[in-house]
Amino acid sequence: MNALPVPRAPSDALDCEVLVAGAGPVGAVMAWALRQAGIDVRLVEAAPACPEDLRASTFHPPTLEMLDRLGLLADLLPQGLKAPVYQYRIRRTGEVLAFDLSELADLTPFPFRLQCEQWKLARLVAGRLGERVGFSRRVVHFAQDAGGVTVHLETPFAIEAVRARYLVAADGSSSIIRKWLGVDFEGFTYPEKFLTLSTESPLETHFDDLAFVNYVSDPDDWHVLLRVPALWRVLVAADEAMSDAELTSDATKERVFDRLIGDPGVETRHRTIYRVHQRVATRFDHGRVMLIGDSAHLNNPLGGLGMNSGIHDAMNLAEKLAGVLRDGDDPEVELPRFGRQRQTVTRTFIQRQTMKNKVMIEADEAGREALFEEMRQTLRDADRRRAYLTRQAMFDSLAEAEGVA
Repeated sequence: MNALPVPRAPSDALDCEVLVAGAGPVGAVMAWALRQAGIDVRLVEAAPACPEDLRASTFHPPTLEMLDRLGLLADLLPQGLKAPVYQYRIRRTGEVLAFDLSELADLTPFPFRLQCEQWKLARLVAGRLGERVGFSRRVVHFAQDAGGVTVHLETPFAIEAVRARYLVAADGSSSIIRKWLGVDFEGFTYPEKFLTLSTESPLETHFDDLAFVNYVSDPDDWHVLLRVPALWRVLVAADEAMSDAELTSDATKERVFDRLIGDPGVETRHRTIYRVHQRVATRFDHGRVMLIGDSAHLNNPLGGLGMNSGIHDAMNLAEKLAGVLRDGDDPEVELPRFGRQRQTVTRTFIQRQTMKNKVMIEADEAGREALFEEMRQTLRDADRRRAYLTRQAMFDSLAEAEGVA
């Protein structure tokens, strides 16, 4: 058997200033933000192309502002749907509790959610980065020293060594970089599985004034209905005792749509199962290696906070790395500050809010009624309603992060 090529030893010769691992939306934004700041950056991805992941599809207003500053929004906006209104639908009573982000037009030029598949952003950035993106390159090991980081990448036919000043891990929930760092990923995994079904069927014809973003609750079941340009995505919780084959079967699909709209014959384009976690790495900054996005934190998808908080990680870190590499800022001050700011807001806001969103849909009947009564009161009170909207839209989380020294 032929031996693998021996990676070269560390040297002062750099292949780039920053290597970003993972070409999902978070890694892509990280790389582009550094590029815009004049940093020599490379983006690598284990897959042969940007993964066409259907999980995340909601961009919140502060994220849209960030993408606009990076010159990306003008190309992304036409690929999505503007969703100023999101609804909580209570099937037992027929009530629709609707919140309208248009009320925040004095706070942001983008008072709406953009419903757009996350892979469209990743591919947009990859196209702009051109040859600075390397696909089919999986991080298998790295070593940092006083001058930089040497990263070993597995390619289809060899082991490639890349030398950079800094390494940014945006390589997802199973991050090999986080594992090599030996960082604890504290938290828990929900007992149930989540099932996502996508369909071209016009679900809006079965509801009055259905918004593009909807949380549907009843005493026995719940659904999240999200519209992207070509499809409706339906998210439901599933029994963990059921096999994946059972969950993606025609019988399960028929039960879901019969319950939802009384039509078991709906055709689906995708049927995807995944486990959902609430986990946060004990530290985001590790010398010359940083964790962002799903490599640093995971939360349930209700409320669309996961991808957005990852992009906020990227923008925070890009600003600090640019200060270190271009302005001579002290890395021993700025990079730990990134870690404190983003870990703090993840623990105190993102995790708390996503768990509250899940309780709102899955609590027992008395618990749900208490939560919905609180929402009714919020809708009737202009000050409470605005506070709720700014919190859900993630303005509060950004302000909280900035307040961390």
